[in-house]
Amino acid sequence: MDFNVKKLASDAGVFFTRAVQFTEEKLGQAEKTELDAHFENLLARADCTKNWTEKIFRQTEVLLQPNPIDHTGARIEEFLFEKLDRKVPSRTTNGELLGQYMLDAAKDFGPGTPYGSTLIKVGECQRRLGGGEREFMQTSAINFLTPLRNFLDGDWRTISKERRLLENRRLDLDACKARLKKAKLAEAKAAAEHELRVAQTEFDRQAEVTRLLLEGISSTHVNHLRCLHEFVEAQAIYYNQCHQYMMDLQKELGSSDGDVYPNAFTVNPAPSSSASPSTAATLPVVPIAGAVSTSSPEADTLKIEEVQPPATGTRKAKVLYDYDAADTSEMSLLADELITVYTVPGMDPDWLVGERGNQKGKVPVTYLELLS
Repeated sequence: MDFNVKKLASDAGVFFTRAVQFTEEKLGQAEKTELDAHFENLLARADCTKNWTEKIFRQTEVLLQPNPIDHTGARIEEFLFEKLDRKVPSRTTNGELLGQYMLDAAKDFGPGTPYGSTLIKVGECQRRLGGGEREFMQTSAINFLTPLRNFLDGDWRTISKERRLLENRRLDLDACKARLKKAKLAEAKAAAEHELRVAQTEFDRQAEVTRLLLEGISSTHVNHLRCLHEFVEAQAIYYNQCHQYMMDLQKELGSSDGDVYPNAFTVNPAPSSSASPSTAATLPVVPIAGAVSTSSPEADTLKIEEVQPPATGTRKAKVLYDYDAADTSEMSLLADELITVYTVPGMDPDWLVGERGNQKGKVPVTYLELLS
C-alpha cells in the first residue's frame, strides 16, 4: 500500500514537472530541445500520411456505402459477426432490390404484356448491375479499405503512442537542464547532472524508437500504392460490366420495340408485288432523310410539306409535353393540344407526321398519347 502511494506521489510529481516545463516553454521562459531537421520532416510526413489516409478512407466508405443509416447498421452487423467469429452475410444492394421489385411487378401486370415483359428484362439487368456492385464493394473493402483501416487503427496508434512518450522524455530532459542551471551547491549540481544524463539517455532511446517507426511510413506508402492499383482494377471491371449489361439491355429492348409500342409504330402495309399498276401509282413517294438524289441537291432532306397523307391510317393524338421544332421539317407542339397524326412508309418509327390546321411536320412519338 505504501509503495502504491509513493508511486502515485512520484507520478504526480513527474506530471507536475512536465506541466510546468511545457507552460514555461509556451511563455518563452524556458528552453526547448529541438529535434533535427530530418526528424521533423519525418514527423510532418507521418502527419500528412495520417490525415490524407483518414480522409480517403472515410470518403471511400461513403462511395461504397452512400446511405449513412445503412452504413451504420452494416458496421454494427459486421462487428457482431466478427465477435461471434462468423462470416458476414452478403447484403442485397439497391440495384438488386430494384430489380426484384420490377420482377414482382411484372408478375402482377402480366409477363406476357408489353409492360410486364419489359419490366422483366429491365429487372434482370438491374439485378445483374446490383450483383456487380456487390462484388465491387466486397473486393474494394478487402483490397483497399481494410489496409487503410489497419494503418489508422494499428500502425498510426503505435506511432502516436511513441510520439507522446518522446514528448514526455523531452520535457523531462529540458526540466533536468533547467534544474542544473538553477543548482548552486555542488551536491545539487552533481545530482542534477546525474538526472540529466539519465534523462538524455532515455530521450535518445525513445527518439530512436520513434524514428524507426516514422521511417516505416515509406513502407506504408508502398503498400497503399499497391492497394490503390487493386482498387482501380476493381472499378474498371465493375464499370465495364455495367456498360456491357446496359448495351445488352438496349439491344434487347430495341429488338422488341414493335411489341412494346404496338400503337405508336402502326404503319400502312407496303404494296404487295401483286398490286395493280393503278393502285401502286396512287401511293405517296416519300424522300428518305440522308438519301442521295441526282435530280436536285434538295432531295437529301425529308420535305414534310410535300408528303400527302394516306387515305386511311390517320388518328388523333393528345400532346403530352411541349416540343420545340429543331428544324423546318418538324412541327412544334403544345401540351394538351389535339393533333392529327399518321405515318408513311420508310419513315423513322420514332416519328409521325402531324397536322394542325395548315401546319404539317414531323413530331416525336414519345411526346404523344395516341387516341383511338
